[in-house]
Amino acid sequence: MSQTKNKLREVRLRLLNDFDFYSKNSLKIRTKSGDIQPLKLNSAQTILNDAVTKQVASEGKVRVIILKARQQGLSTYVGGYLYFSVSQRPAAKAMVITHHSDSTRALFDMTKRYHENCPDILKPHTKYSSRRELSFDQLDSSFVVATAGGESIGRGETLTHVHASEIAFWNKSTALENWNGMTQAVPNTPGTAIFVESTANGVTGVFYDLWKGACEGTNGYVPVFIPWFADATYREDVPENFERTPDEEDLVEEYDLDDRQLMFRRRKIAQNGLDLFRQEYPSYAEEAFLTTGRPVFNQEPLQKRIDNTEDLKQRLALETDEWMTNPRGELSIFIPHVEGEQYVIGADVAMGVRGGDYSVAQVLDSKKRQVATWRGHVHPDYYAQVLYHLGMYYNEAHIIVENNSHGILTCTRLGKDMSYPNFYTEVQMDKLTDRETVKLGFTTTSKTKPLIIDELRAAVRDNDIELNDKVTIREMLTYIVTESGGMEAEGGCFDDCVMSLALANHVHQGIWEPIEASDNYYIEMV
Repeated sequence: MSQTKNKLREVRLRLLNDFDFYSKNSLKIRTKSGDIQPLKLNSAQTILNDAVTKQVASEGKVRVIILKARQQGLSTYVGGYLYFSVSQRPAAKAMVITHHSDSTRALFDMTKRYHENCPDILKPHTKYSSRRELSFDQLDSSFVVATAGGESIGRGETLTHVHASEIAFWNKSTALENWNGMTQAVPNTPGTAIFVESTANGVTGVFYDLWKGACEGTNGYVPVFIPWFADATYREDVPENFERTPDEEDLVEEYDLDDRQLMFRRRKIAQNGLDLFRQEYPSYAEEAFLTTGRPVFNQEPLQKRIDNTEDLKQRLALETDEWMTNPRGELSIFIPHVEGEQYVIGADVAMGVRGGDYSVAQVLDSKKRQVATWRGHVHPDYYAQVLYHLGMYYNEAHIIVENNSHGILTCTRLGKDMSYPNFYTEVQMDKLTDRETVKLGFTTTSKTKPLIIDELRAAVRDNDIELNDKVTIREMLTYIVTESGGMEAEGGCFDDCVMSLALANHVHQGIWEPIEASDNYYIEMV
């Protein structure tokens, strides 16, 4: 008898803690053919479940953002996980928010189906069930749904579990308010869960910002990307005359695809176009956000590199004119400083307003390895001080600063007022006086910008530069050629890391010797 009780206790404990086990034995879904069957996790759902299980084990809670291809069953997984959590635990409240009322009803119907088909031994007693709420009286737990809109969703409530479904398609005017209201209702404690899942919808909005923050490790969310080929059903019959294109051969080599998968891809592209396929059926995360424009840089080597970058060795902050270890410091170091090494620093200057463009400095060593990146919001005047100390730290590195707009002040302070010993200058000839003058910094024009970008593109193509900063690589992935032929960041993205890296790469040619000149030799810039 005791053995039986122990066995039942083991099973009950596993049902409480092992979602994979629980889903196969307790959750029922309606298949595409209309049959009711147990929820056995598919390959895409398994990827997500592994990430969730790992985070729960390490942090005791779930904070996950999911970038996915269409119709991979991820909403089914999250809905099942929320029912699994709420129906077995007291004082739990789950909320699901979708972008459309039809989707809201569909997800709630799915939850009701979980409840109706749940084994009696596990099914909690129902207090009431309405069109938007399922309540369990003995547990004092509930499951509610809502549609993203003008109302302040979640405000005044205490939630334990949240599912933000297809958040990239929420109404843009209210999406941020809805998101903030919902997440503020969830305490940052063990046993809570927030799931954000969506296909991509451009490079602006809450979802893109959350995804970018998760990838950069700044918002506490774990990014989970699930490519289209993770779904075993995304295959089609192959005709006898099927031949792979060069692009398809590359995909086979990169992702080990078979011809049936390639045929699925080919049919979808024929129906909806390549841009929409990339958005809805991405092969890698960054591809989902590239919906307009033509990428400047070759995507394949960048994507390979983003998964094989150097681990961050240290973060430093400038404190009282010294670089000090600080986990929130703006200076990210990937390769330790070496005495006697020759370094170059490329610097892009911004206004210094929070939420605006960043001021960025890229440090390359003699082997053209990206050893460090400084990225922050500071006034152009103070940025000169940052660059001075950064240059001195890196053995009086050769510094090149863009002198356009706000860069004029930075260049004047760094090169003239602070007399930095190894500052990039350009010699100009005055056509009226035939007098040579020296201009501080690098002037970006319609002629010089394509030059330095093309040099950087060639360096990436020829594997002549080692990239170690994920933020920089992501900027390069969203740096495009516009319809007018210009080169710039995709709308809603930044290019500060790209421009500063292009500057550093531009001067990475041999040993540069500064020009000896008096103060009156320089062009007055301010």
